[in-house]
Order: sequence, then structure tokens, then C-alpha cells
Amino acid sequence: MNPRRRALWLVLAATAALSACSLAPDYHVPETPVPERYRETDEYGAWRSAEPADQRVRGVWWQVFGDAGLDELQQRAAGANQDLRAALARFEQARAQAAYARAGFFPEIDLNASSTRQRYSRNRPQNTSSTNVGVFTDNLLTADLSYELDLWGRVRNAASAADAQARASAADLQAAQLSLQAELATDYFLLRSYDADKQLLDDAVVAYEKALELTSHRFRAGAAAEVDVTQARSQLETARAQALDTRLKRAQMEHAIAVLVGAPTETFSVPVKSLDVPAPVIPAGLPSTLLQRRPDIAGAERRVAAANAEIGVARAAWFPVFTLGAEFGYEGGNGGSWLTAPSRLWSLGPGLTLPLFDAGARSARSDEARARYDEAAANYRQSVLNAYREVEDNLAGQQLLEQERQRQAAAVEAARRTLFHANQRYTNGAVSYLEVVVAQNSALEAERALVDVTVRRLNASVLLIKALGGEWGADETQQARGAQ
Repeated sequence: MNPRRRALWLVLAATAALSACSLAPDYHVPETPVPERYRETDEYGAWRSAEPADQRVRGVWWQVFGDAGLDELQQRAAGANQDLRAALARFEQARAQAAYARAGFFPEIDLNASSTRQRYSRNRPQNTSSTNVGVFTDNLLTADLSYELDLWGRVRNAASAADAQARASAADLQAAQLSLQAELATDYFLLRSYDADKQLLDDAVVAYEKALELTSHRFRAGAAAEVDVTQARSQLETARAQALDTRLKRAQMEHAIAVLVGAPTETFSVPVKSLDVPAPVIPAGLPSTLLQRRPDIAGAERRVAAANAEIGVARAAWFPVFTLGAEFGYEGGNGGSWLTAPSRLWSLGPGLTLPLFDAGARSARSDEARARYDEAAANYRQSVLNAYREVEDNLAGQQLLEQERQRQAAAVEAARRTLFHANQRYTNGAVSYLEVVVAQNSALEAERALVDVTVRRLNASVLLIKALGGEWGADETQQARGAQ
């Protein structure tokens, strides 16, 4: 083998051996306390075992509610929501940045071509001839190669950090999608509650109109006092005002849903529909699965990994940078002999750059990288704590709101019976209309409170699924419906 080639191969082999060096600390996921079970659940504590779920596709969890209108809106939002498109664009940016960082593993090759007509100055220094002006043409065609020998892992750690940031951005995209789905579901159920509330108020207005008519007849007949008429009229106008306020709330919620699905508010509408969606019981699963299923926790952990790799990049700045450069091409004075063998040129050799003084810049960058790691680790631990809190909050809401709904349903039944007896007593002249007004108001408020607690119970289920990471499939839907 040619001695020069042998020396080149030895240099490359040594470079490959040294490239295994990395100045980044060994990475470990920051430790966080993981409880064995959730405090707010008993029988559902062992719903599923822990398993890696980093890149799994999250299912159509909203189908557990069995509402076709919600299914349609979720499909529209998935393709037209602008916040989701912005998150997708950020993910594409992060992927491009990761690809840019990985390009540092390979040499950079540039092609240069130039043709220059040049004249030397007669008065230039060291010009010994007063007549030699020196007019000439310089044609140059070269291919230049430059390659950084990654002896200290700078390139490798930079690529690792960029890759971790790209995976964190992918988790952010999943988190944005899950947040959109949950927000759309809660807004949809609130809209349905306004429909139910409006129906209650409309029915009350009809009943109050009849009561006002009856009271007016009794007043004209001398069987009732004028105060009964004014009380009936006041009650009627109050119900009408409440109905208008509910219409306003529904219109505003409809506009909010239009924005979520990416539709103009002036052309978007959701048909009126009663609130007849059953509230499923959502099992919680093991606490350890939360660390694998929640995209925000996954994104926070990947940012810790990226910060850890950036420490290696900062440390590598203290060591010399070795580069390998090469050039091959042609240079000639005229076109006829430009690309011939005598016009060839080449060069090959290593280079070294060793920073000597930077007024503490490298030390500051290293301290900054360490502080960024500490920040990312703290954010990760905080994300885990928030995740456990959100699950516990909505487990408590799921259970306690269901009990509250049952109690409120009993209160509605009692208020209806009270109203029935009050009407009977007033018709028979046993009491004043004030008793009827009080009974009617109590019955209406009890029914409106039942609507409110029902939608809160539904939204607690939505938020619990979101807190659990939104990973949902047919088995989970079947189990949740069976647990109602």
C-alpha cells in the first residue's frame, strides 16, 4: 500500500477511536415520587400495568360518550384547528433542526469556480520593473472538503440535543392535540347544558304565563289580591330575562367552538340538542403508567435529556478543535490549458484551533448549560406533580359529582311534588300565591342545578381522560361504559 494512503487510513482509524469520547454527563431520568395507588380510587387502582407508550397513537377517547355531534366536531377540529397546525409547524421546525445538527457527522464539500482578469499595480511594493504591469487571467475550479474530527463529542452531543428537542416537540404536538380535544369536548357539553337550561326556562315561561293568566282572572273575580298578580308578572319577566341570558351564553359558546374547529363564526352553527349523554366511569390505572402516557411529561423529560447533552457541547469548547481539510482542482491562465493535467492542484492536511483567552466566555456557557439542565429537571418534576394532582382532582370530581347528581335528582323530585301541592292549595284558596311562587322558583332552580351538576360530572370525565394522557381504545371504552 502506498505510504501516504497508509498514513491517511491510520489517521481515520485514530479519529474513529477517539470519536467515542463524550464530555456529557451520563443521563438519568430525574427521580420523582411515584405512589402505589391513587388516593381517590379503590377498585380501579390496578386497571392496567405499566408499559412503554412513548410513541403510541392516542385513540378517539371521546367516543366513550356516544355522541355523534361531538364525534363530528372532533373530526373537523383535527383537520382545521389553527393552533394545532401551528404546533405541527413547530414540530417540523424541530425535525429540520435535528437534521441540520446530524449533518455535522459528515464532511462538508463545496465546489468553487472563478475566472478573474487581473492587473498588478506598477507602483506596488517590491516591483523591480517599471514596465511590467502584470495583466493576467486566473481561472480556478476547486472542490473543497472540510471535516471536524469529533474527538470530544461536541457534534455528537449537539445532534443528540437537537434530536431530544425534536422528540419533545413531537410530544408537544400530542399535548396540543389532547388539549384541543378536551377543550372541544368540555365546550360541547357546556353548550348542551345551555340548551337544557334554555328548555327549562322556556317551559317555565309557558307555565308562568298560564299562572299569570289564572291569577289575573282570580284577581278580576275578587278571589285573589293584586299582589298575587304582580308576583306572577315579576316571576314571568325574571324567567324571560334568564332565558335571554342563557341564549347569550349559548351563542358565545357556539362561537368558541367555531374557532376550535377552524370555521367562521357567521356560518357555523350547532343544532340544539338535549343533554342526554351518560357520564361514564373512567378507571384511573396505575400511577406509574402516567409517566409513560402523558405527552407533556414525555416532552419535559426529553428537554432534560437535551439539556444534559448541551452540557457536553459546552464542555467540549474547552478542548482544541481538530479539522481535516482537502482541496482538489484546476487553475490556469487561459481556457485552452485550464483543465489539463499540468493545471491540477491539491492539498490535504489537518488543522487545529485551540482557544487561549476568551474572558470567561466558555466558563459562562458551561455554567449556563448546567443551570438549563437544573431548570429542565425541575420543570419535569413539577410536570409529574401536576399530573398526579390533576388525576386526583378529577377522580374526586368523578365520584363526588356523581353522588351530588343523585342527591340533586332527588331534590328535583321533591321540589316538583312541593310545587304540585302548592298549586292545589292555591287553587282551593288555602294559601296565597306567594307559596306557589316560592315552590315554582325552588323547582326551577333545582332543575337548573341538576343540569349544572350533570355537565360538571361529564366534564370531570373529560378532564380525567386528559389527565391520564388520552391514550384510549376500544377496550377502555367498553370498560368505561360497563362501569356506569
